Amino acid sequence: MLTREENETLTRVGRGTPGGEMLRRYWHPVAAAAELTPENPIKAVQLLAEKLVVYRDTKGGYGLVGERCPHRSASLAYGRVDAEGIRCPYHGWKFDATGKCLQQPAEPEDGGFKDKIKHTAYPVQKLGGLLFGYLGPAPAPLLPRWDVLAWENGRRWIDVQEPLKCNWLQPMENSVDPSHLYWLHGETAHLLPNVAHYEEEHEFIPFESGIYKRRSTPGKNPGDPPAIDQHPLLFPNTLRHVFRAKDKMLRHNLQIRVPMDDSHTQVFVVYFEPNDKDRSPADGAAPWKYFPIRDERGRYRLEEVLVQDAMAWETQGAITDRSEERLGAGDEGIIAFRKLLREQIEAVRQGRDPLGVIRRPEQNRLMEFAVINERIGVYPKEQQKVA
Repeated sequence: MLTREENETLTRVGRGTPGGEMLRRYWHPVAAAAELTPENPIKAVQLLAEKLVVYRDTKGGYGLVGERCPHRSASLAYGRVDAEGIRCPYHGWKFDATGKCLQQPAEPEDGGFKDKIKHTAYPVQKLGGLLFGYLGPAPAPLLPRWDVLAWENGRRWIDVQEPLKCNWLQPMENSVDPSHLYWLHGETAHLLPNVAHYEEEHEFIPFESGIYKRRSTPGKNPGDPPAIDQHPLLFPNTLRHVFRAKDKMLRHNLQIRVPMDDSHTQVFVVYFEPNDKDRSPADGAAPWKYFPIRDERGRYRLEEVLVQDAMAWETQGAITDRSEERLGAGDEGIIAFRKLLREQIEAVRQGRDPLGVIRRPEQNRLMEFAVINERIGVYPKEQQKVA
């Protein structure tokens, strides 16, 4: 368990908090690019406890700025966009994507007032159908070209989930918690054993982008080799996963858990289905849909695997009190992740880049990960088996 002070350090995401400063060293998605259209070019978003708007201008460029106009605090979420930027709906002040004030219609043009105004603004990049924002210090690192985001030979689409009513760390700890698979998802995935205890071995392997969670499960029949299941936690807030759909197609995915504030998390799931007929440019848009966690009566849609996870995370509380938990042998991965998180918070305190921050272009051409799931036919590359 953690002390309450340690829990605060790991969970708080606001500017100036230890965890929040570490998280600001990374790019985070704020919207699916296809959410912003000529008819609806502006979306209010919340990231790392900051209220912002992301917009698409009439030339196809993007901006990410503070939601409240610095004039008299009206919301830019109801503003107007043109070829230069976004205009406040209240008094018409206009800002470009860098936060520079371009116009103040009610002010003298030769007064120089607009040149003294600098609005909150952050850089935006598009990759894999998502718009990413960077809220940290300059110079910004490179936006990682992870495989699911950068692959092009296949079909890509995005789910924007209903926001979770819990802290971001609860979903991320789940990524290194292998023993929940059978009990939370077993009936849905047809995995639930007929015994109260099951045997499997777990490893948590550090690598340059995070932690590989590896599970070895005994074969179905005596003498069968164990089945390996390995998925990476991409530090700080992403799970790289793969499964086989009902149509037998492999679906690789990234589950990105974005801290909105201390007690809300926005999850984006990017899917990629490799095939020979589709092409999905890495720098293009991708189809998207809203994924509700609850039905029209407010009940969890527990027939969905991802909603089963959401139920477990939310019911721990808005910010789970880790001073009251009791960890056991099956929680080895959670302990390893918390240790890594503390180490990276300390690295930022000392002025160093945390794990996974990329500065050199040659390291960022295409980052493919060793994802394995032998139960569904996804084997290590060196075995040269065809899924």
